[in-house]
Amino acid sequence: MQSLKNHFLMAMPHLEDPNFAGTLSYLCDHDENGTMGVIVNKPTDLTLDALFEQLEISVEEAANAQAPVYYGGPVHKDRGFILHTGSAEPWDSSIQVTDDIALTTSMDMLQALAKGEGPERFLVCLGCAGWESGQLENELMDNAWLTVEGRANVLFETPPEQRLSASAGILGIDLNLMTREAGHG
Repeated sequence: MQSLKNHFLMAMPHLEDPNFAGTLSYLCDHDENGTMGVIVNKPTDLTLDALFEQLEISVEEAANAQAPVYYGGPVHKDRGFILHTGSAEPWDSSIQVTDDIALTTSMDMLQALAKGEGPERFLVCLGCAGWESGQLENELMDNAWLTVEGRANVLFETPPEQRLSASAGILGIDLNLMTREAGHG
């Protein structure tokens, strides 16, 4: 199977797992060892400003201080995962997903954001989503998910409540018209 890195993973309407029902995940890594991504359409009540306060990071000029922190998934729920545009280069712990999208897990990124520095477009997530080797492939065969190549405009410009339908729209699909019953032809 080809790599699903830089793909959206759309939960099908019949997926009832409370961690993933109604979610859109962005896959940051996918290889023979497994898959890792973050859910990008589930904002929490926590704001970036409140997160800085909890982490005792002094805020000087934070851009988007009222931006929501997202529920990124059920794995490592106490860790921050920052999906952002630009290079992974200057940050301590990052992976480059595409030429223009990276995922950073280091505190230096949050400190830069609190100073009004860092990337212009970003999503801060608590937790991530992970699948063991072969697990996601099995779930795809069971029709639990749809996939489509990721797009930065859906991640960073589309309101969170519209991201799932926007990604389905790339495929020409309206998830609201799909049945909750899984079928195999």
